[in-house]
Amino acid sequence: MKYILVTGGVISGIGKGIIASSIGTILKSCGLHVTSIKIDPYINIDAGTFSPYEHGEVFVLDDGGEVDLDLGNYERFLDIRLTKDNNLTTGKIYQYVINKERKGDYLGKTVQVVPHITDAIQEWVMRQARIPVDEDGIEPQVCVIELGGTVGDIESMPFIEAFRQFQFKAKRENFCNIHVSLVPQPSSTGEQKTKPTQNSVRELRGLGLSPDLIVCRCSTPLDTSVKEKISMFCHVEPEQVICVHDVSSIYRVPLLLEEQGVVDYFRHRLDLPIERQPRRMLMKWKEMADRYDRLLETCSIALVGKYTKFSDSYASVIKALEHSALAINHKLDIKYIDSADLEPDTLQEEPVRYHEAWQKLCGADGVLVPGGFGVRGTEGKIQAISWARKQKKPFLGVCLGMQLAVVEFARSVLGWQ
Repeated sequence: MKYILVTGGVISGIGKGIIASSIGTILKSCGLHVTSIKIDPYINIDAGTFSPYEHGEVFVLDDGGEVDLDLGNYERFLDIRLTKDNNLTTGKIYQYVINKERKGDYLGKTVQVVPHITDAIQEWVMRQARIPVDEDGIEPQVCVIELGGTVGDIESMPFIEAFRQFQFKAKRENFCNIHVSLVPQPSSTGEQKTKPTQNSVRELRGLGLSPDLIVCRCSTPLDTSVKEKISMFCHVEPEQVICVHDVSSIYRVPLLLEEQGVVDYFRHRLDLPIERQPRRMLMKWKEMADRYDRLLETCSIALVGKYTKFSDSYASVIKALEHSALAINHKLDIKYIDSADLEPDTLQEEPVRYHEAWQKLCGADGVLVPGGFGVRGTEGKIQAISWARKQKKPFLGVCLGMQLAVVEFARSVLGWQ
């Protein structure tokens, strides 16, 4: 079993999930069986009780597990089916260890973070990495592990320590660390700054993990001099500094990594039995990415919801719309509308917001009303549904959205109050 740990530095939300998914995609395109584990260093047992504003959408797995939305990326990119145990949280680990302590499994010993918590983390990873996630039921050969948060966070320290020990248990040829870091480019100078990455790598090495690849997130491609500077200060070869700059779509990221020799590096570093060039699966990715860039016609969809300030709150809905738009050769333009802005009360209190919201709705080609909780904003959703029905606009209601469509029809057509 080969383990690839993906860590992040400087800021959270840097794109570790997409990088981890892309690495898995590349390896799978080389004929390997790949699984994924996402580690979230929060004390919640799972993501089921989170506010959408905290972590975005809760992704629900086939076994009913309520997990981080990154696992949705893994499933979509790798075409696999994960379980709730593929999402490891601090809460789960502590609950597991405390339950063992209550049963007397530690034989009266003082239960501590090291070694008991760290050992439990390692055991969990090794156990879960071997569970088949493909339809063919074959045991995975590679496990890509994403450690959430940022290196240096107090919350993630037990996990960092666990993997510091784990790299020796698994042996060097079976363990690889990829560190994703930010290379900012201030608009005042236009110069790519390497100091945040240097500090992040120095902190990671101080905790006992030395990155094999440094993936630099930046707005424009890295200059050769910048790569050489990161190489010199971070104790890696220039070829081990990978640039992932802003691209037109996330489908470009696996291609970007493959172009910079990531496959060849893994082949030598982890002694993987793979071909020099990825198979036709990656060619399909290229065709899809090229097709996405060539789209000319636009389809606008009004997404009328309660949590529209944070687009990750509706990640699965948005991905499904993107895939559907690509299938009919259209670019997708999502118009986010806060359902409360469509209500008559808003007209009295904030008329500008009210008229802007209705202007967005009237300019859309279709209307989608997703799920939600609570009374707030429901009347606004019903207003949007009523408008779509009367204007004969394409409409899709999901969960509460469909229920409110029934309410609107009962009120407006059947005359029920």
